[in-house]
Order: sequence, then C-alpha cells, then structure tokens
Amino acid sequence: MKRIHLFEFEDFPWFPEWLRRCMTRLILVMHNLLGTSEKVADLIAKVLRKSESSTILDLCSGSGGPMPEVLQILHDRYGMRNVSLTMTDLYPDFKMAKELNGDEENNITYKTIPVDAVQLDGTTGGLRTMIGSFHHMRPAEARKILVAAQENREPICVFELSGNSTPVGLWWIAFPINFFMTFFITPMVRPMTWQQLLFTYLIPIIPLCFGWDGAVSNARTYTLEDLDELLQGMESDQYEWEKGTFDGKTSQIYLLGRPIRTQSGYD
Repeated sequence: MKRIHLFEFEDFPWFPEWLRRCMTRLILVMHNLLGTSEKVADLIAKVLRKSESSTILDLCSGSGGPMPEVLQILHDRYGMRNVSLTMTDLYPDFKMAKELNGDEENNITYKTIPVDAVQLDGTTGGLRTMIGSFHHMRPAEARKILVAAQENREPICVFELSGNSTPVGLWWIAFPINFFMTFFITPMVRPMTWQQLLFTYLIPIIPLCFGWDGAVSNARTYTLEDLDELLQGMESDQYEWEKGTFDGKTSQIYLLGRPIRTQSGYD
C-alpha cells in the first residue's frame, strides 16, 4: 500500500476535548470549502434509492462534520424526509450532542456513549457512513469495517477529503501549508470561541496540531489501489462495491458498498 500510518493528535484519548473540538470545526470549514455536503448527499441518495434503508449511522462524527447538512439536502432536494441520522464517535463531542439532541425536529440523534467503528455489534442497521475518517483505521481495521458491512448486508459510504496524490517521500510538505492556512480559515469557524482565537493567533497550538494532522491524514488516506487491496477476496454476487474520485480543488476519494437487489428483493 502507498499509505503510511503515522500518528494524529486527535487519535489520542488524552487529547483535550476543547482542542479536539477546535480541530474538528476547522475540518468542517475545509468540508464546506470543498463542497463535501453536496457530493456526499449525491452518493448517499444513490445508495438509499437502491436499498430499503431510511437510517444513516455516521461513524467518527466528531463535532458534527458535514452530515447534518447532508441530511438537510436529502430532505429538501431529494425528498427523502423519512431519513434519519444517528451520529457516533469514539470520543463523543458532548457539547454538540446536547445541541443536536435538543432539537426534536431535526431527525438527528448523537449518541453520548463511545462507539468504536471497528467493534459494531452487527445490529446497527441502515447505511453506515465514514466521512473524512476512514484513514484513521489501520488496514486490518479498515478491512474489518468493510467485511462487517458486507456480511450484515448493510450499505456503506466512505468519503475522504484527499486522494493521497502527493509522492510518499514528500508527504510532509503539507504541514507548512496547513499550518499557515489555519490563520486564513479560522474566521470561518462557527460557532467561534475564545479558545479558537487565542490558541490560533496568540499561542499557535491549533495551527501546529491542525498542520500536522492534516499532513498525516493525507499520507494515511487509502488510494484507489489501496482500496482494491482491502477488498481483495470480497467479490460477491450479493453485494457490490463502487469506488471513484471527485476532481476539483483536491482529488477526493469515495467508496460505496451496497447489497444487490433482485426482482424478488435482496438475495
């Protein structure tokens, strides 16, 4: 595989919750700038049309990410108003969970107990999504997630912000780019907090962490060829896989898995 598995600060359980929240809100800004919500909504709508699912289980949700907006697009543009969203994370954002769970009309539930994407019990049901998070999984873990979706005959949608197109030996050049970019995109963060401002412009802890994690995320991302390796031996006449890229400001990768439906229903 091309990917290399270096550490990210956000992976550590000791990483402060407030700092993790500041980081994930910056990632949301990147999703907004790159149009992730529109792209993911198109992918999910395609999967839902070919399945009987009306529930989305989002894994590694962090501070919300683009999925609440994706759900709104599914409701408004595609008329899928019966679709609901359950958000989960190994390190739940309790502040975001309280905000989302307090709105009874948004069709969103954020679980406040830790959920490990690799250790799902097979009773979750619905479409599983991993938006900008699949690269956190080592190959054995990533394959386990894909195998579980196929064996449980549940659709899955994986989307990554980058395509890992940088030569392996130059993965680190993204660090200074991401570091300085943080100063320009921070004003777009909502809601803005004093921590976000203080630890960006006066004490640049956030730019350092965001710069490193961003560079490492790209190096960790599975390429299309890497995905082929993960899916090796999983060929089935009852389940199909589709992978591809979105070309734009960056080359973004997606992977869709879904059970095959016959005239009489699902095999």
